[in-house]
Amino acid sequence: MTSDETGHIQQLNRLKTLTDVVYAIVIWRLFVLLPKPDSPEWDLETFTGFMSANVMTFIIIIIGLALTIIYWTQNNTLYSKLKKTDGRHTALSITQIFFLMLFLYSLRVGVTLGASPSTRAFESVAAALVGFSGGWAWTYAIRDRRLLRDDIADEKAGEMSDRILAEPIAATITTPFAFLGPWLWEAAWLTYPLIVILLRRRRTRKQ
Repeated sequence: MTSDETGHIQQLNRLKTLTDVVYAIVIWRLFVLLPKPDSPEWDLETFTGFMSANVMTFIIIIIGLALTIIYWTQNNTLYSKLKKTDGRHTALSITQIFFLMLFLYSLRVGVTLGASPSTRAFESVAAALVGFSGGWAWTYAIRDRRLLRDDIADEKAGEMSDRILAEPIAATITTPFAFLGPWLWEAAWLTYPLIVILLRRRRTRKQ
């Protein structure tokens, strides 16, 4: 093993650590975004009024947490399939981290300004950017198997590409629904499982 290869392996480990730290910060910031009660009394009536007044805020944070968990799990899975990284892959991965922070910012805007068509669309676009940038990094990594572990089959790498692509496609689909109503926008996120199925069928037909 050459010194360059050793350096690229160490670089992958540092990239994993950086990614985990950023996701941990995002999860903490999501917790901080939770609305705080402003009444000194805390009884059933106060609690019910507080929850009903902030229901959209809680939904936004829950969606943000769900997507954060999905992308964090996805990154861990993808990195475990790589034997090393290089400068371009690292740059693409850090770009995804930047878009993840942008997604967190979009959630903060939605909580601070209140849910609206524009803030919901911002969240959808930011989530799509996280997914597409991650997909770009993975596509680069598996092209000609340049960064892929030797024991990972091409078919397995292709299946993972389908799952990666499903998230940003779902986020893109939700964007126009942001202007049609909050409940339609939330329901549009449920297209994710269907998109995964359709992408798998497309890959099966190609084979």
